Amino acid sequence: MIRKVVCHVLLFFGLGLPVRAQEVPASYNISWHSQSRHAGESMPCGGGDIGLNVWVENGELLIYLAKSGTFDEHNALLKLGRLRVKCTPNPFKGTDFRQELKLQEGYVDIQANNNGIKATVKVWVDVFRPVVHIDISSNQPIHTEAGYESWRYQDRLNTGRSNFGNSYKWAPQGKIYTYKDSIVFTDQGVQFFHRNRKDVRSIFDVTVQQQGLDSIKHQLYNPLNNLVFGGMMRGQGMQYAGTYTGTYLHTDFKGWKLKSKKATRNQSITVTLHTAQTATDDEWRKGLQVATPKNAWQATRSWWKQFWQRSYIHIAGDTGSTAWQAGRNYQLFRYMLACNAFGSFPTKFNGGLFTYDPYASDTTLQLTPDYRNWGGGIHVAQNQRLVYFPMLKSGDIDLMQPQFDFYLRILRNAELRSKIYWHHEGACFTEQMENFGLPNSAEYGWKRPPDFDKGMEYNAWLEYEWDTVLEFCLMMLETERYAGKDIRVYIPFIESCLRFFNEHYQYLAKKRGSKAFDGKGHLVLYPGSAAETYKMAYNASSTVAALQTVLTRLLQLPEGYMSDSACAVWQTMLQRIPPIPYRRTGEHTTIAPALVWERVNNTESPQLYPVFPWDIFGVGRPGLDTAINTYKYDSDVVAFKSHIGWKQHNIFAARLGLTEEAAQLNFQKLANSGRRFPAFWGPGYDWTPDHNWGGSGMIGLQDMLLQAHGNAIYLLPAWPKNLDVSFKLHAPYNTIVECSVKNGKVENLKVTPAWRRQDVINMFNKD
Repeated sequence: MIRKVVCHVLLFFGLGLPVRAQEVPASYNISWHSQSRHAGESMPCGGGDIGLNVWVENGELLIYLAKSGTFDEHNALLKLGRLRVKCTPNPFKGTDFRQELKLQEGYVDIQANNNGIKATVKVWVDVFRPVVHIDISSNQPIHTEAGYESWRYQDRLNTGRSNFGNSYKWAPQGKIYTYKDSIVFTDQGVQFFHRNRKDVRSIFDVTVQQQGLDSIKHQLYNPLNNLVFGGMMRGQGMQYAGTYTGTYLHTDFKGWKLKSKKATRNQSITVTLHTAQTATDDEWRKGLQVATPKNAWQATRSWWKQFWQRSYIHIAGDTGSTAWQAGRNYQLFRYMLACNAFGSFPTKFNGGLFTYDPYASDTTLQLTPDYRNWGGGIHVAQNQRLVYFPMLKSGDIDLMQPQFDFYLRILRNAELRSKIYWHHEGACFTEQMENFGLPNSAEYGWKRPPDFDKGMEYNAWLEYEWDTVLEFCLMMLETERYAGKDIRVYIPFIESCLRFFNEHYQYLAKKRGSKAFDGKGHLVLYPGSAAETYKMAYNASSTVAALQTVLTRLLQLPEGYMSDSACAVWQTMLQRIPPIPYRRTGEHTTIAPALVWERVNNTESPQLYPVFPWDIFGVGRPGLDTAINTYKYDSDVVAFKSHIGWKQHNIFAARLGLTEEAAQLNFQKLANSGRRFPAFWGPGYDWTPDHNWGGSGMIGLQDMLLQAHGNAIYLLPAWPKNLDVSFKLHAPYNTIVECSVKNGKVENLKVTPAWRRQDVINMFNKD
């Protein structure tokens, strides 16, 4: 009966919704009036699935090129090169300079004036085609040089820390090289590409052999085989002008230069990028023939304007205050995420598309711009989840597609692991896995006992941690609840993840004894792991809450998603999930990390995962006092509390309605980064710019303003009454909430559809 009611409600909410236009405040644009010292003072720009780092240094425009899915043989996520643009006479040699990120239209505008020579440079990326544009206009004719620069003009041996940029990390198997690219002049311009070599053992080959899967290698999805990525730099009215060499931030490079045939007032430079798995280079080259229609710029502008109309958070106050900075930096980071709206792979937590020379972050790392800590193709679910959860309330559900597609591609590999190792069904996804779904070889362990379970990572941090995938199952389910999205394509994935837990923990129990369940008929979730922190756990509260929530949401889907027999299977499993464990902390009842555990390995607070992401405890729900007690009195939670990196105490505080703590932690987390670009946080525990830092900040700020549970919408559940704000956020069932707060009062409230206003509970009235 419940499923039928939900079905009817969702169908009603599926009606089209009006959207009010909203400008991005001009004060949110980042503008610089002096040139940058190095790449660490660059500005992000992008669109589609391309990210650029843009800066002007010593009178020259420099740009790093990055694109989704550019993985080499060892799963380093390689940059596609660096551009260097120089004008003669040079308007950028003077002191009259301005560089501005125009958020509303998604581009970088650079203006300079030197001795009466004025120039404007517009750097933008076509959202709908993989083309980078550099448009230069000047008040006098000038000559333009455009150099394509590569540090991969020769093979480079990776030693020491450099292997943390690929999948080998501390355990390289032999000598690991980043192999040189093919870079040539053609009659069109400078062509460059990297083809993954067939005569080299890729990390896929090494990992498959290491983990005893050679017998099924032919069945496994391999994203690295025949992968080619690169592009073509072209210049209107430009010609070949030779090569040059140099060194930038301790990395040597070679450049290929085009030069304008004559001085002009307008110069257009484009770089077309292409990534594909092709058997031949010629097949790949066909992807470089991209026609740019006359309305490309207008179409891109329109996309960005429509993007900003989806949602916003604007916090009033002095521009130096951390509250105002939080609102502005929220928008800046959302822009960075939108630059991979149409990527073939998800935005990486450890820098996304906007990493730069590591020397600019850590002077001990004299490594190439390809470096990022914790690898390029490695998927760390505990971190990735924080990048994608905020897209629900921001209304950016289309941006979640690359992350969901990633899991669909590797589903079969994860299912084969279960069959080969344990002879049962279900998909087993580990932490620190490769983009082909197998555990990272370094974390899996090269020095393993001969009789150790081959399906397990031999790793003190990661052993038995495989429940984080359920957070992505929840995201998939939530896209249906928030936007009425048809998620039939994801149901087999969600069911396979649940099937693994159902079958594997019965399998483990039967290996220990004759019974598959405990005395109350519950699954025995042992050995388990509460995040990376509480190890060898028995019934970890994070895993219990995950299974309870995903199963409940799955069973609440509208009719037609699953057969009655499938619903019966999942209803039975739901009844078998053990209860969340509790313990006494002083005089208070608190949520326990697990019934028991052997050791503490990290500094997460999974005893509060039933608050976020699993939404079992929170504002307006039973047990709120117990969850608050856990936040306030659990000694580990108190000791681990921080706003740095992936820490999520800011989210817990907001979800629990702890206004003062939520404001302090969220405004600290989203305060200016300390780098020239305010949203380049990090490195934290990962790398710069730290995307799980920004994502967790977005979630926390959203939850201070709006929370939802069931049909109830909680307005301003953790917002300080002395702080003015206006926002537009999304809630479940195709609902949009727009609100303005001034002087501690809600001045304007618009809920779409209007009848949903009856479900809004104004928490400013809670006192």
